[in-house]
Amino acid sequence: MTEHLMTIDGERRSSSDRFDVINPATGEAFATAPEATAADLDDAMAGAQRAFRTWKLDDDARRESLRQAAAAINEAVPQIATLLTQEQGKPLNEAMFEVMGVGMWLQYYADLQVEREILQDDDAAFVEVVRRPIGVVAAIAPWNFPLLLSSWKIAPALRAGNTVVLKPSPYTPLSSLAMVDVLNRVLPPGVLNVVTGGDALGAAMTAHPTPRKVSFTGSVSAGKKVAIASAADLKRVTLELGGNDPAIVLDDADPTVVGKALFAAAFQNNGQTCIAVKRVYVPESLHDAVVDALVAEAESVVVGDGMDEATKLGPLNNRPQFDRVSDLVAGALSSGARAAAGGTALDRPGYFFAPTILTGAGESSGIVAEEQFGPALPVIAYRDLDDAIERANATTYALGASVWATDTERGEGVARQLEAGSAWVNTHAALAPNLPFGGLKWSGVGVENGTWGYKSFTDLQVVNRRKK
Repeated sequence: MTEHLMTIDGERRSSSDRFDVINPATGEAFATAPEATAADLDDAMAGAQRAFRTWKLDDDARRESLRQAAAAINEAVPQIATLLTQEQGKPLNEAMFEVMGVGMWLQYYADLQVEREILQDDDAAFVEVVRRPIGVVAAIAPWNFPLLLSSWKIAPALRAGNTVVLKPSPYTPLSSLAMVDVLNRVLPPGVLNVVTGGDALGAAMTAHPTPRKVSFTGSVSAGKKVAIASAADLKRVTLELGGNDPAIVLDDADPTVVGKALFAAAFQNNGQTCIAVKRVYVPESLHDAVVDALVAEAESVVVGDGMDEATKLGPLNNRPQFDRVSDLVAGALSSGARAAAGGTALDRPGYFFAPTILTGAGESSGIVAEEQFGPALPVIAYRDLDDAIERANATTYALGASVWATDTERGEGVARQLEAGSAWVNTHAALAPNLPFGGLKWSGVGVENGTWGYKSFTDLQVVNRRKK
């Protein structure tokens, strides 16, 4: 069995303590990963701090390193994607797409033209806003898109001149270790470090005195803890904390077309996507037709091991998430909801749950009010559009939202009334390296991607040179 190693200050390192990595398609351990000690973390932070002294000096060299890093990742897609499928569960073709996305983000930031911000240049003075790197960045990534969401942190942080210590989720450490190993073939020692472990390691990272910024993607409860810990020494934070994205179908929509599109938007990565559609509001006149279209998709999709080419939906990633989805669906059914499709776990090894379409769930039920993060979608009928908008906004989450309509201008008018960091019309989760992404309310603090993401990894300095 291949030994998977952390990379700390340019050196690959094991640990006397290790933890099991579970294949969610079988529910059994198939590998181990090193458990970082306090000394390992100190070494990673110290190495990143040393590397920062020179890495911050040459933007052209950083851009070239990122180009080489993108090329290296693109050459290693099959190997990394296989590990990703084994530990995360997603189909292999989706895993390959995720790894290619890492290369895309690295290439985007390598090519990003950062314009100078000159405020005054006349006979009296030259005044410029300078973007300075913050220092060492602690990056904490989730298990649903462990590589892509890591790259959202790594690429802009490195381009801005920072160095990074990355901690992947303990559910998906192996693909991240492999990714960093590939990247460090072209990056200078200490610029990018990776340490693996559980929640205690994440808490130690946010409390550590060395990093000046924490970039975290995960749950609201964990994000609050990160914010509290970071406040102790005024670290900067970017927090992406999930969502409960509503989709509103208008009365002129085509139910068959919308049903197919909504299923894809809700069940991508088996629903384990922060920006997935989590609840659908449909006019009473279209309710049954939209539900029928969703049920047709749910009953025809192939659920299985991600290594099987026929699989379209894999298992849930881990036992706690499997139990959570099971409990939310059971709670909805016991409170009067109906499973138009699915509604139960699949009788096989691993964390498989049948794609589930629910009707009749109340607004206060967990499956509607909370983020289910799994393959279960409630469909809710409405009579009055203003009421549907109000219900869609009646949540502490505000990450994404979408409106589905034949009249796209009318759809845009509704989208602008939705409280969300991103609002789409006739699509959902349309993301790209150049598009800012972030949440409102409890869905997050700060923005990732694009020039906005780059600037979030900088401190602003005003340089004012008097000429006379």
